[in-house]
Amino acid sequence: MSQEALQQVVDLVKADPHGGASLNLYALVSTLRMDKGGYMYMLRKLRDLNPEHRRLAYGLMELMAEHGNRGEVWEQALAEMDAAIRRG
Repeated sequence: MSQEALQQVVDLVKADPHGGASLNLYALVSTLRMDKGGYMYMLRKLRDLNPEHRRLAYGLMELMAEHGNRGEVWEQALAEMDAAIRRG
């Protein structure tokens, strides 16, 4: 499920790169890349997400707990989201 959540977030960001849910989840992904920073994501931001998008956020957090927030798949997903956000 966790890798699936990552791909769903990539798809969401690509489809609506400046939408509230996209930016919120992108912020979560961005913080999950910073192991030494303690993953400083404001949990109250989860309130801004609908239940489906919160499910994706929880999947991303589970992926981090499983050490899936590194490696080729993670880096490729980040690159795709970064590009989508920049293109707007």
